[in-house]
Amino acid sequence: MSINIPEKLSKEDFRKLTNKTLNRPAFQQYKSMVANSYKRSDNLTEYNLKENLTEQVYNKLDFIFKRIGNVQFDDLEEIAKYFRMLLDEERKKCIMIFAYNGTGKTRLSSEFKKLGQALNEETGIKTADTLYYNAFTEDLFQWDNDLENDTDRFLKLNSESRFFYGLKELEMESRIRPFLHRYADFDFRIDYDEYKVSFYRDTIIDGVSQIIDNIKVSRGEENIFIWCFFLAIVQLVADKVESYSWVKYIYIDDPISSLDDNNVIAVASHLASLISDIDIRVIISSHHTLFYNVLCNEIGKPEQLFLQRAAKGGAYILKDTSKTPFFHHVALLRELKNASDSGELYTYHFNILRSILEKTASFHGYANFSSCLKKFEDENSTVYTRILNLLSHGNYSIFEPKEMVEENKEYFRTILNNFLEEYKFNQTIFETEQTQEDN
Repeated sequence: MSINIPEKLSKEDFRKLTNKTLNRPAFQQYKSMVANSYKRSDNLTEYNLKENLTEQVYNKLDFIFKRIGNVQFDDLEEIAKYFRMLLDEERKKCIMIFAYNGTGKTRLSSEFKKLGQALNEETGIKTADTLYYNAFTEDLFQWDNDLENDTDRFLKLNSESRFFYGLKELEMESRIRPFLHRYADFDFRIDYDEYKVSFYRDTIIDGVSQIIDNIKVSRGEENIFIWCFFLAIVQLVADKVESYSWVKYIYIDDPISSLDDNNVIAVASHLASLISDIDIRVIISSHHTLFYNVLCNEIGKPEQLFLQRAAKGGAYILKDTSKTPFFHHVALLRELKNASDSGELYTYHFNILRSILEKTASFHGYANFSSCLKKFEDENSTVYTRILNLLSHGNYSIFEPKEMVEENKEYFRTILNNFLEEYKFNQTIFETEQTQEDN
């Protein structure tokens, strides 16, 4: 485990730490602990870490120094412990993590979950505090395709998982269905005794509505169903149902692997709304730039982090992406330019454009994205601001993505083109497919 507690600090560094860094509103609560953990040397030129500090104080100091900037970690367990302290010490509502596939997102969610597990030696019952959604969650659902007759197909649920506690008593069908109907056009039945789910679809045949039973849904539809099952449980947590009173944290890892961009925006917007209404600490990790971007915009002040591997030594690095433009905005700009050129513009593109303007304004020291519009020296800059404010909010539907009217398309193109002209992005990013890089 990497310990980020300096044994010695010069007089100047100590004063800078206590009088400047720890005087920032976010860190003031730590000032007295740090100051009381060091003593001035006899020659008055430096401050030394006190001896015989308790393990609790030592761990807290390690967290504080990581929090103020020394954020390299030896392994994923160390990051998981850091996240728990961040959620508990600073009462953060949500941590957002962006990381490329293969970095360790799913393993990190498992490490976080394991830290909250304990075995009662007397009863032999394992307790937990984290409701999680990741690749392992999907493994709790297994298909039986009735290979012999190819007719009685169903999705088998792992009855031993606490994920399904109280399944029958809670009438999960009625709880899942409102979520599912936001995203899919098929339906389902749960056999609570056999722990299995069958699917059907209401279809019009020769002008007559008919039910087609025992259908095999696609992989993408299966993922949507599992996701909606999870959302129904999140709602039970929000409603403080006894069966899920053990949930202290919710950890969501990449729920949108099989969705197109319209679905991604709908899922992200819906998830943000759901999270805002519950009093539970949430961690969300993703490799999908658009999903990450929409969530960061719609969740109130999440901790925004980029997880990556260090170039040497196998360590992990966390970078704060909330104050400066994040690298994925280049990819988003390319997406906006392609949509603008093709004419396939939907209202959610205003949401993406606003996010890019906000990050750019922050980078240049402006308080509001409208400052970037004023740089255009156009008498319509106030109109552009109003349009962005109006059209970058709202719910998104998978089945009814709203295409912009022609007038708004023209406003969008004008804002985007003026922005690209003013800030001089490298034009090659719009001409060729770019690979994701860690720099």
